[in-house]
Formats: sequence, C-alpha cells, structure tokens
Amino acid sequence: MAEEIFEADTLGDLMTKITADRDELARVVRRSSFLVNGDPVGKREHSAVSLPEGAVVEILPPFAGG
Repeated sequence: MAEEIFEADTLGDLMTKITADRDELARVVRRSSFLVNGDPVGKREHSAVSLPEGAVVEILPPFAGG
C-alpha cells in the first residue's frame, strides 16, 4: 500500500495537491471512490468534505467488472 502525507483542509484541496503535474493520476482519481477515516464520501462535493487533522483518505480506483 502506497502512503503519502499531505496537508489539506478539504478533500478537494487534497485532490488538487496530489494530482498537480500528474495527468495520468488525475484521470484515475476523477473516476475513483474515496473513504475518509473509513467513511465513504459518496457523491458529496469534494470541496465540502472536511479533513480533520490526521485524517486517513483512501482512494479506491474503479475495478474491472464492477
């Protein structure tokens, strides 16, 4: 499992930081699902999802066949 530490106030801020100058990663992230501290983000606007200090964000890429 790959792990990186970033500082961000919202999931939207985090997505901007991790995809800067990474076009292929940005393409995958746009199609992915997210968990914040184990809770699904669902269809909420990423800019509205607050990240508490020490939050763990999991990015779940789309899976083949489902």
